[in-house]
Amino acid sequence: MHITLVDDSIPFDGYTASSRPLGGAEKGFAALAGALARRGHSVAVFNRCRWSMFIEGAQWETFEAKKPLMTDLLIALRKPELLGFIRQAKRRVLWHTGPGRLLERKSTRAVFDDLKPAVLLCSETQALDWQARGLKVALLPPALKSDFLADSDVGPEQPPRAIVTTHPAHGLSWLVDVWVDKIRPRAPAAELHIHSTSLAKMAEGGGVDDALQDLAVKILAAKGDGIEVFRPQGDALMAAAYRQSMVHLYPGHPDDSTAFTLMESQACGTPAVLRPLGAAPGRVVDGSSAYVAPDDDAFANLAALLLNNADTRANLGAEARALYQGRTWDRAAEKLETLLA
Repeated sequence: MHITLVDDSIPFDGYTASSRPLGGAEKGFAALAGALARRGHSVAVFNRCRWSMFIEGAQWETFEAKKPLMTDLLIALRKPELLGFIRQAKRRVLWHTGPGRLLERKSTRAVFDDLKPAVLLCSETQALDWQARGLKVALLPPALKSDFLADSDVGPEQPPRAIVTTHPAHGLSWLVDVWVDKIRPRAPAAELHIHSTSLAKMAEGGGVDDALQDLAVKILAAKGDGIEVFRPQGDALMAAAYRQSMVHLYPGHPDDSTAFTLMESQACGTPAVLRPLGAAPGRVVDGSSAYVAPDDDAFANLAALLLNNADTRANLGAEARALYQGRTWDRAAEKLETLLA
């Protein structure tokens, strides 16, 4: 089968995530291309990569490169307008990574009515606030790259640390308050490592967006409470950062429809404490691989438990790792063939 994947967001390719941070959707897009190629398909990728290249069996082309006249399957990432990228496509799929309600936009519905694509979702929460209205809908199974699934001798370091990877606008200010007021007093030696590109610029003496100014001031004021800010890294280094942490603190957000980094930390064997928001609860097993906290006090108590108790951390970490074993992109590609058959 000839398969074409298309995205026009940011410059990246199948090698990017190894050397620098990349969003979960972009990582999945790149990984799926190689996985489909390994299953014997002829795969072409069009995106904002800088030049043509052959990666993991898939041919990557710049967005402006000459397109094939036809394809058996066109997979468009996020943007419905990309479903018309190739005029003669036997089947079309929109891979949606945002809140389901975005699919109810009038312009999106017009594209759906015209091209009748299948819609590929990342989580069940996306299906809660939109109507398929006759379109085929499939749920892509969770999948991860090998850096997060591999065996490793890296383990928690001292002093005990919590890691947070959330977008600054997705509850990070709330988490800083809970850390300072409730968690650190229960775990006085613990550190909170915030991985954020925009906040790292601030920590390095650079500017910060106006929308993040109050949060930046709050974080700087809390440095004495063990809070440090780091730049996110490529997959191998982020996997090590997860494994070195006692717990992944995940504030969550109603519009977080993927919780990609929560899946990554679980696969690394790092338990989590999270709020019951968005896709996050569906990425863990409450009480087994993580704790879903109903309120602020519970969140703080459970975070402190994992920071202070190595045995509890080890038990939940083993369950988290087991939960994602075998969830490779090769397996997801095989499942996708079945879903779209």
